[in-house]
Amino acid sequence: MPDNSSPFDDPLADLYGKLPDPRRDRGDASAPDGTPTSRRAARAARGDTGPTDAHPPITRPPAQPVAAPRAAAQGGSTGTQTQTRPAPPIPRPEPGAASSAPAAGTLDDLFTGRRSTDELGSTPPPKERRKRRVGGWIALAIVVIIIGGITLGGFWAVNTFGAQIQGMFAPDEREDFEPGLAQGEATITIVSGDAGPQVSQKLYDAGVTKAPTSFYDYLIDTSTAFTFQPGVFRFQQQMSSDAVLAAFRNPENHLTNTVTVPEGLTVQQTIARTADLTEIPLADLEAATADPAVYGISATNLDGWLFPATYTFDPGTTASAAITQMVDRAKQALDDAGVAEADRNRVLTIASIIQREARFQADFFKVSRVIENRLDPANQETFGKLQMDSTAQYGYGELHAGTASSSEEALNDPNPWNTYVNAGLPVGPISNPGDLAIQAALNPEPGPWLYFVTVNLDTGETLFTTTYAEHQAGVNQWIQWCRDNPDSGC
Repeated sequence: MPDNSSPFDDPLADLYGKLPDPRRDRGDASAPDGTPTSRRAARAARGDTGPTDAHPPITRPPAQPVAAPRAAAQGGSTGTQTQTRPAPPIPRPEPGAASSAPAAGTLDDLFTGRRSTDELGSTPPPKERRKRRVGGWIALAIVVIIIGGITLGGFWAVNTFGAQIQGMFAPDEREDFEPGLAQGEATITIVSGDAGPQVSQKLYDAGVTKAPTSFYDYLIDTSTAFTFQPGVFRFQQQMSSDAVLAAFRNPENHLTNTVTVPEGLTVQQTIARTADLTEIPLADLEAATADPAVYGISATNLDGWLFPATYTFDPGTTASAAITQMVDRAKQALDDAGVAEADRNRVLTIASIIQREARFQADFFKVSRVIENRLDPANQETFGKLQMDSTAQYGYGELHAGTASSSEEALNDPNPWNTYVNAGLPVGPISNPGDLAIQAALNPEPGPWLYFVTVNLDTGETLFTTTYAEHQAGVNQWIQWCRDNPDSGC
């Protein structure tokens, strides 16, 4: 049986007993042969005095030998041996007592439970730092929420009250003519339902105000409430908004029994406007337009023959007299353009299509050329038909449906105006053309164009092409624009 040199029977106690004690080594301990085991001991042996540690060495009281029962050895023998008793406990400070340094102790005290890690070693870092960090994040989140709320509130206010805010802080930025520039004469027609934005646009179109929103912005800036009565009103051009309002309030500028007929209207639209702006009953106007032959017109109806212009009727003017004045004005326009009586219907028909199809006045003469090229007998075998959407829509009754596209029903309806079904020109005009459209019908711009398509309904941009492939590319461009702008009248 091997010799056991350990004084302990417990292997763990034996292992612990062999561990070095740093507190003991820091003292003046010496090896059994008298050799110092530390630098301090060596200095003491030489008699060298010098700076000492900031704290006195911690020594462990000598262990006291005690008799302890020894476990049975191999072979069943028993006996006793000397066991080292741990040092007496060091008094622990009372709870709550202040201490500037960690309590003294040994590893034995830590293992036996007489001391804890809170009493030995370095003082744990304070826990308040984490609390301060969490509090900082909470404060930052609150600041972000407040700033975000202010930003969103600002966006909402600008979107909702942008015009009013601009009027409050930048009233001088409104576009307006300076007083004293007014000259000439202009008239606008106000119909039922017109309000500030519509009237402001009409004033700009007539050359009265400087911008489309000049008069409306003026009403907002000055908090002026004004009710617009239907009728024709007389102004000058280049007027300030203040002068425009004064003109509206002057009864002499309200022209009674006066109606302005714009280009592109049908007979039904024209007589409805006339009844609204004059004292002539609508029923009388409908009866007066029932038979075109009364006015020497050999046509199905009077579309194209009620010339667009401004008319002032004397009090007591009958419906027949009013219609006669409009028809005579159309004949005068044709005569002034040099149109022979036998060609009146054809010229008015082409001019009415140009009036409805062209978006810009500059395009009137190009559209006229496309019509002439497609009616050319040399191209009849290729095309066969004129294929103008405005004619199909007019014949089917959806000319003013609010969309540029024709329905399948309109394109296939066999009425005499539908140029998708019938070859050549329709049987008569589809709207009231003005002087420019008549001039375009008589003088088409030279060019090879056979197709045209408006690719942007907002700007009126129109592509004129010669081949079908080019035209189809333009159609695809228009389709894509309609997809991007679903509420723009496609």
